[in-house]
Amino acid sequence: MKLANNHIFVTGGSKGIGKAIVRDCAEAGAKVSFVDIDVPAGEAFAKEMRDAGFPVAFAEADVTDFQALERAYKSLVAQFGEVTGVVNNAGVNSYADPVTMTDEEWDAFFAVDMKAIWLTAKLALPAMRIAKKGAIVIIGSIHGRLTFPNFFPYGAAKSAVLGLMKSLGVDEGKHNIRTNTVAPGYVLTPLTQGWLDAEVGRTERSLSIQPMGRMGEPHEIAKVVSFLLSDDASFVNASDWAVDGGLSARSA
Repeated sequence: MKLANNHIFVTGGSKGIGKAIVRDCAEAGAKVSFVDIDVPAGEAFAKEMRDAGFPVAFAEADVTDFQALERAYKSLVAQFGEVTGVVNNAGVNSYADPVTMTDEEWDAFFAVDMKAIWLTAKLALPAMRIAKKGAIVIIGSIHGRLTFPNFFPYGAAKSAVLGLMKSLGVDEGKHNIRTNTVAPGYVLTPLTQGWLDAEVGRTERSLSIQPMGRMGEPHEIAKVVSFLLSDDASFVNASDWAVDGGLSARSA
């Protein structure tokens, strides 16, 4: 029960890695709240967890809309108390052409993958500073340090996430607030599966470069996140944790 007496707030918690994080944190003893734009999936998952005896709450929110996010956040704090740990998981992929990508597409992409992290920090940091304790975990990607063809501008966003993480870690460390990123490689989520299915042979090619001969599972990412949120990681700050089965080492 390493997260007992904690309220963990997760963005994008209705499916994939986010769903696994919600489940793992709840099983580790935390009260867990999460937001998502997929209301049916969010409500169904929250009910499933509550029916299993876990204190889990869901609220609808678009993480790029500060007012909507703030309303959802405050409603969840009213249920479970101040947030002690934040997991920024919501994100989207991008496979744009730098010539044809529009301003609107650029802004929408970075609003989800970058701006939303700042917005959650705006909400969570005041109470964490008062408590002199807190943990923020950002789901980044191995694309923050290397990238593959046809992912423009995904690598730029994930590189920026590393810079934001380091700034928060350095600036908020004096308040005993730790900020870290987790950098998954290929993980079998609905988002990844859609990408794999989009081209014949892509799954086989992707498996061929995995040092461990397989892709990751969402719960394997969640275990690292719950560790970073816990007091077991009390001196881990401003660091990037690759959870990729060795893929980034091989690619290097």
